[in-house]
Amino acid sequence: MNKDVSIKVCMGTGGIAAGGGEVMAAFDRALTQRGIQASVEKHCSVHQVGCRGFCARDVLVDVIVDGAKATYEYIKPDMVEKIVSEHIVSGTPVAEWLVKDGYDDFHNKQVKVLLADCGELDPEDINAYINRKGYEATRKVLTTMTPRETIDEVKASGLRGRGGAGFPTGVKWESATKVDEPIKYIICNADEGDPGAFMDRAIIEGNPHALIEGMIIGAFAIGSHKGYVYIRAEYPLAVDRLRKAIVDAKAAGYLGENILGTGFDFDIKINLGAGAFVCGESTALMRSIEGRRGMPRPTPPRSTEKGLYDKPTVLNNVETLANVPYIIRNGAAWFAAYGTEKSKGTKVVALTGKIKNPGLIEIPMGVPLRQIVYDIGGGIEGGKRLKAVQSGGPSGGCIPVELIDTPVDFESLAKVGSIMGSGGMVVLDETDCMVNVAKYFLKFTESESCGKCIPCRIGTKRLLEILTRITEGKGREGDIELLESLSYDVMASSLCGLGQSAPNPIMSTIRYYRDEYEAHIYEKRCPAGVCKDLLSYSIVEEFCKGCTACSRVCPAGAIIGEKKKPHKIIQDMCIKCGACFETCKFKSIRKG
Repeated sequence: MNKDVSIKVCMGTGGIAAGGGEVMAAFDRALTQRGIQASVEKHCSVHQVGCRGFCARDVLVDVIVDGAKATYEYIKPDMVEKIVSEHIVSGTPVAEWLVKDGYDDFHNKQVKVLLADCGELDPEDINAYINRKGYEATRKVLTTMTPRETIDEVKASGLRGRGGAGFPTGVKWESATKVDEPIKYIICNADEGDPGAFMDRAIIEGNPHALIEGMIIGAFAIGSHKGYVYIRAEYPLAVDRLRKAIVDAKAAGYLGENILGTGFDFDIKINLGAGAFVCGESTALMRSIEGRRGMPRPTPPRSTEKGLYDKPTVLNNVETLANVPYIIRNGAAWFAAYGTEKSKGTKVVALTGKIKNPGLIEIPMGVPLRQIVYDIGGGIEGGKRLKAVQSGGPSGGCIPVELIDTPVDFESLAKVGSIMGSGGMVVLDETDCMVNVAKYFLKFTESESCGKCIPCRIGTKRLLEILTRITEGKGREGDIELLESLSYDVMASSLCGLGQSAPNPIMSTIRYYRDEYEAHIYEKRCPAGVCKDLLSYSIVEEFCKGCTACSRVCPAGAIIGEKKKPHKIIQDMCIKCGACFETCKFKSIRKG
């Protein structure tokens, strides 16, 4: 075969779950049967790549023949033979399996910095990273720059922490250098605990060396010789790839003693977290590394003054650190050219919920929500109407459809009652109950409270009790005002960011959807038809054909009637499961 062929199979978590490993094996078999040894022949290669972003279409496969790339979607092992015979051997792509319906818009309307390498290189091959200019920034910093110059470059870029707070990264690094202490630490917070968030996991799975390189540069800047990656044990693929990357970086001379012959020593240790959400808070995370219970402590002193083992410590999240090599390599001005005046660069976002194209995206700061939802996300699933976008995870807020043109940057989101957070974004449609959404997130934060301070431990519990009561049809006069008052108290007096931000979902939903709270409390009605205790099902007689389909699926036997005559639901027996509503072809079941 006189062709240059490269086959790239998505082997992020989504790709593996969809059968990526089996697809790779099928390509190897199909090529071998034709006498093409993909593993050794220089003109043909089959290799894994990290998350491609368009997770809903996995397994995604790139087939590149003589430089011409074609991308296939939903690939299964039994489809591989046809791709090899028709596309690779005969030169005609299998048209019906190529990506379509928004794939180009999904990618072309993004601006990729961190994700430019994810989905392109083999995350377990250090040479693949080096071939894409990997570790050039490390060499540049260690051989041509001083720690002061390194910090100044990061400051000039405008990079702010991508973990949620948005604190200027260079300023944080600078503060650690002002402490006269020979032992300092740098920590990567990879304890990504927000429901629906998978940005940091995907970056580590797809390009672990970018994180390692960012930590090396940060360590040099602050004078640290030891770093930790605190990552949850629930991310086994990310952990495995990061471990291999650390071993390979040491073998190549980028980690350990006398890095690149410059005399600078730095090593990284992985610390596995047990899934405690509160350990995403910096001081709780450090206590956990020390072998103690992960509970926040009051500040000041700041962690850059007294952090891990009471030594000056810089903590940044995965996305923040992974940006650093690109900034050093391309220059601060290049990075600062993206985004807004106060929010520079790009942001990686996990786009989930009622959206046609869920997945991992990267956009310049300041892009309007409308562009994310409709241009990149493809609009609302099932043709339904957009209701809100929830940003910032359980500590964030709900942005109503009326504010769909809100720019996605730190300041703009704060103005409308939400936060950037780590980058989770959940799209909600007309079938979502906003009171129930607030209850969902409060249930999460209440269960994840460490219990150290009373406002968070007791306050979140009381807030959840009130929300639960409202969704069960037991709301009382004054409940809305009580939620607001208690929320302010919890936010003002909690020890750490978990409690201080936990009421955000309540405050934003009351601010924009007060009418839904009032309907639950005063009318005992859920406008979205979600809250089970406020639902009732009835049959509209003029529409009922007496087909008996509803009675056959009713698990409680609550539907009675003769065949070909209108049926009736016995309300005392109805368990409100909705089976009849979903089954009826004549739309004779009314939910309300």
